[in-house]
Amino acid sequence: EVQLVESGGGSVQAGGSLRLSCTASGFTFDDSDMVWYRQAPGNECELVSIIDSDGSTSYVESVKDRFTISRDHAKNTVYLQMNNLKPEDTAVYYCAAEFIPEVASQLCSAWATEDDAHWGKGTQVTVSS
Repeated sequence: EVQLVESGGGSVQAGGSLRLSCTASGFTFDDSDMVWYRQAPGNECELVSIIDSDGSTSYVESVKDRFTISRDHAKNTVYLQMNNLKPEDTAVYYCAAEFIPEVASQLCSAWATEDDAHWGKGTQVTVSS
């Protein structure tokens, strides 16, 4: 059974930091691209960052130089270090082992509940000003 379990969300003030973790099981983590998506109220599902199996990374422009994605193959875990958080970072953050170019076409929660989805259930991040 595929499982991705996120943790580390919470509430912080602007300028603060959080580290999200996602522990995966039930598939070949080492060979998988790992992705963080987010859904803010009223916004589209958005790809935040991706790390491929070799460790190459990419970020959406709005989080560059503030967020860092990393992975630990020994622990089957991917991380998202979020620094200098802004109120506009408030969202539910999802970990996934799927790169979906058309992810904005439906809610993140819809992708997460599709058959054979390789998504976690999401963790809330709230940033207050």
